[in-house]
Amino acid sequence: MRGLRPPLTQRYVPEFEQRWGRYARLVHSSWRMDETAISVRGGAHYLYRAVDKHGKTVDSLLCVDRSESAARAFFSKALKTHQPRWPRKVNLDGNSATHRALRLLRQENPEWRSVLVRSRRYLNNIVEQDHRAIKRRCAPMLALKSFRTAAVTLAGVELAHRIRKRQFSFGRGGPRRFSSLKQLWARALRCHDAETDRGKPAVVTLSRYGTRTQVLAC
Repeated sequence: MRGLRPPLTQRYVPEFEQRWGRYARLVHSSWRMDETAISVRGGAHYLYRAVDKHGKTVDSLLCVDRSESAARAFFSKALKTHQPRWPRKVNLDGNSATHRALRLLRQENPEWRSVLVRSRRYLNNIVEQDHRAIKRRCAPMLALKSFRTAAVTLAGVELAHRIRKRQFSFGRGGPRRFSSLKQLWARALRCHDAETDRGKPAVVTLSRYGTRTQVLAC
């Protein structure tokens, strides 16, 4: 992320995700899901991403391949991020592994049976265009040397992208417009610090499929 050296990015991005996550706006229930190739240590990895019908980011997850397990991991993470809300519609690309993953999820969890699954290419134009903003930020970076480094760095890029798309709200009394991204960061950190002064410190964990942040409350 701009303004943070690589070691600081790895240290602080998971905490920033957790702090900003408290102020995330709801996304629409119609999701468009796709994956895009990311080079990590000279090899192809895949960033699974979804946006809603208005282009707002639903979630993202870096995976080592385009397998069923990777797709299942993405859907599990996206549902956990937005629970208890479920999507009403999900539009997929042509990757057969993703379709198989959803069929298995429908067998395991009846809730998935009420989700309309489509595969219409034109509906995914919006997520394919949104990939460009992420890849444009990655282009000037040095090659990502490890899966862990890539996962945390991309999580930070995604967070900054969501901030630019105004996907966070500080509620009543909060300023509706900021003159700079720096003010947005300061506002989120200040609000979180005021709320967590009375709680326990955050515990950050990382899985092989991406970053996970948990908070231990009082």
